[in-house]
Amino acid sequence: MGEEAWAAIRQRSPLSSNTEYSEVTRRVAGRLLRAGGHDTGDWEFAVFAGDQVNAFALPGRKIGVYEGMLDLVTSEGQLAAVIGHEIGHIEADHSRERMSAQMAGNAALRVLSWLLDLGEVEFADEIAAALGVGVEFGVLRPYGRGQEEEADLLGLHLMRSADYQGEEAVALWQRMAARGQRGPDFLSTHPAPQSRIEALQEAISVAS
Repeated sequence: MGEEAWAAIRQRSPLSSNTEYSEVTRRVAGRLLRAGGHDTGDWEFAVFAGDQVNAFALPGRKIGVYEGMLDLVTSEGQLAAVIGHEIGHIEADHSRERMSAQMAGNAALRVLSWLLDLGEVEFADEIAAALGVGVEFGVLRPYGRGQEEEADLLGLHLMRSADYQGEEAVALWQRMAARGQRGPDFLSTHPAPQSRIEALQEAISVAS
């Protein structure tokens, strides 16, 4: 599935023509992978054209970074925080975990809906729909935030192993936070930038 998704993204999203961005991404990624004991030949990285301030990881060791993210960072260390985070997602097998959680949540809702119908419960459809919201916001989205936090810390460990300064990860999220306001934290699959900054600062302090 990761290979198929990567092929689809490559087909519809043009690669960046900025050779400097491509070179620095390969250089930083290679340094992080070697520090983590990975074979760089097993991984594929691509810089995509577009102003999205985003990066992503797919099963099969595929990582994409958009030009907008490279426009935002001001140092190789900040880019290392981005790429280290995405490598962390793959190391922790978060895609598989997320799929399993989604399937479990959907199965539980189907059983609950069936039980409500069996018992001829009034407003069964409305109750099932409300339970669906509860699973999404009470389980799956916090689960996603937990994965993001874990990837942050795995990326921080990789940065240190590759002789990047952990404070660069803090600087990255300070720049992300300065981009503007976001909705309530409980509505997001990602922790708020300030929450990430505090967690990273604590991890850096403990390791010092």
